[in-house]
Amino acid sequence: MTTAIEIERLRKSFGDKTVLDGIDITVDAGTVFALLGPNGAGKTTVVHICSTLLRQDAGTVRVAGYDVVTQSDSVRGAIGLTGQFAAVDSLLTGRENLQLMADLRHLPRKAGRARVDELLERFDLSDAANKTLANYSGGMRRRLDLAMTLVGGGTGESPTGTSIIFLDEPTTGLDPRSRASMWEIVRNLVNDGMTIFLTTQYLEEADQLADQIAVLNNGRIAAQGSPADLKKLVPGGHVRLGFSDSDARDAARRQLTGLVSRQEDDSSEGDASLSLTIDSDGSFGSVKAIIDRLDATARIEDVSIGTPNLDDVFFALTDSTSTATQEVSQ
Repeated sequence: MTTAIEIERLRKSFGDKTVLDGIDITVDAGTVFALLGPNGAGKTTVVHICSTLLRQDAGTVRVAGYDVVTQSDSVRGAIGLTGQFAAVDSLLTGRENLQLMADLRHLPRKAGRARVDELLERFDLSDAANKTLANYSGGMRRRLDLAMTLVGGGTGESPTGTSIIFLDEPTTGLDPRSRASMWEIVRNLVNDGMTIFLTTQYLEEADQLADQIAVLNNGRIAAQGSPADLKKLVPGGHVRLGFSDSDARDAARRQLTGLVSRQEDDSSEGDASLSLTIDSDGSFGSVKAIIDRLDATARIEDVSIGTPNLDDVFFALTDSTSTATQEVSQ
C-alpha cells in the first residue's frame, strides 16, 4: 500500500518543554488515521508540522511524497487542513466564503463557480448557500469549513495519487446529530480515495472512523495499531454465558472449573437471569475453546462477548505513571 504520510524521529520543544520526543508514524494512503492523546499532548503540533505551519526541531516528515521543510509549497498544494476552530467569515454567505477561497487559490472564474456549486451540493449546504453565517448552526459552519479545504488544496496530483486532509478535532462542540453527519462526510471522502489524518478527543469517533490509531502521551507514541488491536492491550474482556435454569448453569460451572470469574443469579420480580462470566480476550479462538469444554447438559441460552473500549485503552495508556511504550504488530 502507498504511504501518504511518513514521520520519522520527530522532535519538537517549546522552551524547556519537550512536546514531541522522537515519534514515528506512518499513514497509508486512502485510510483514516487517528491521533489520540490528552490535552497538551502535542496532537495539534504534529498537524501543524505536517501542514508546514510549524518547523520541527529534528526528524523528517514527508507528506504526499514531499518533505515538509524543503518542499513545503508542494506539500501545501497536496493537502487540506481544517483546524480546531472554523476558519470562516461570519459576515459572508456560505457561497461567498467558498468563492473567496476559490479566488485565493487562483481558480479560473468559471471553474471556481463550478467548484463552489459542487461543494455546496456535496456538503448539503445548497439551501443555505446565500445566507450569512449568522444563520448557520455549528454543524453547518463545520461542514462549510471542511468544504473550504477542498476548494483547491487537497485536490492536486501527488506521488500518492491521493489527496490528504488534516482534521484537527473537527467535531468539538457539535451535537450528536451534527457529529454523525461529519462522520458520514469523512467516510465519503475516504471512499473517494482521500487520506484523513484526524485528531480527536472523542474516542468513539476514532473507533467509528479510524483504520489505525496512535496514542500520544508524554511526547511519545504509547501504542499504535487498529482499534481492535489496541483494545487487546487492556485486560477486562469476558464471555458471558446465559442459562434458562440453574441445573444447566451448574453443569456448565463444573465443566469450566477454574475459568469462571463471576456467577449471576438474579431472580428479582420473577425474571430469572442465570449466567457465568469467563475472562477472555473475546477472540473466536478463545470463545470456541470455552464452548468446546461443555457437553449437552450445559444448555446455553445465549452468549455475549464483552471487550474493553477505547476509553479503557486511553485511560490505561495515558496514565502519567506509565512509561512503557507498546506497539501492536501490523
